[in-house]
Amino acid sequence: MAMTRFGKLKLATQTKQTVLLLPDFLIPAFQVTPSPARRFATSAPQSSRVGAAPIAIPPDVNLRLLDPPKRKGAITRVEPPKTIEIEGPLGKASVQLPPFVNYHLDEGAKKATLTVLDKKQRDQREMWGSSALSPALHPMSRLTITGTTRSYLQNHILGVSEGHTAILRLVGVGYRATVEPTAITKEPEYPGQHFVNLKAGYTHPIELGVPVGVKASTPLPTRILLEGIDKEVVKSFAASIRMWRKPEPYKGKGIFVNDETIKLKAKKIK
Repeated sequence: MAMTRFGKLKLATQTKQTVLLLPDFLIPAFQVTPSPARRFATSAPQSSRVGAAPIAIPPDVNLRLLDPPKRKGAITRVEPPKTIEIEGPLGKASVQLPPFVNYHLDEGAKKATLTVLDKKQRDQREMWGSSALSPALHPMSRLTITGTTRSYLQNHILGVSEGHTAILRLVGVGYRATVEPTAITKEPEYPGQHFVNLKAGYTHPIELGVPVGVKASTPLPTRILLEGIDKEVVKSFAASIRMWRKPEPYKGKGIFVNDETIKLKAKKIK
């Protein structure tokens, strides 16, 4: 008479772990094998090369690398970041570089490139990451911001040469906007500050102070044009205006930024 061998199979649940005694030929049917992760593409993954791409510099833009100031008598383990000063026909701007990022400028070809100290380290080799720069960064916690730093540098070069813009469209019955030199509900933060006055369906007018370095105008009562050197400041101010009346999907009303669109939904009928 043939003997049947038995084996133990452990089944884990959310509350407890159960041990079952099953014949050996039944154990493979109860075992769960993890399925391999599915990929959307059949090609092998490739790392980004955005950070290593050269940046074209217009003829009327000048770049200058400023070394960090040396502190006499101060001993610190934190290496301060370097600063690139950018000057163009529209103004000046500056970008901070992490200590492990090197800056190279080709005067003849008018191109700038960014490299890292050690390409074997993953945190330096990565092309994208956090964008927070602070002089108090610890050298061991190097941020993976080569691509972000390159984008900042390219945006500032474009800002001092051509400028950044944002166009806001006010869609709705009675929605209007004006730019006023004074405000009733707010005090100016700096001399000569202008205010964007919105009428967007509220019982009171909405007054928003224009940030430093941003020029606001209203070519049409339902259009707001923002211009400035710093792309981050321009887009952030446009987002703060949009927050007062976000586009809604049923009637399509709201404040739209640039080419923003919204897909309309069907009305709810009871």
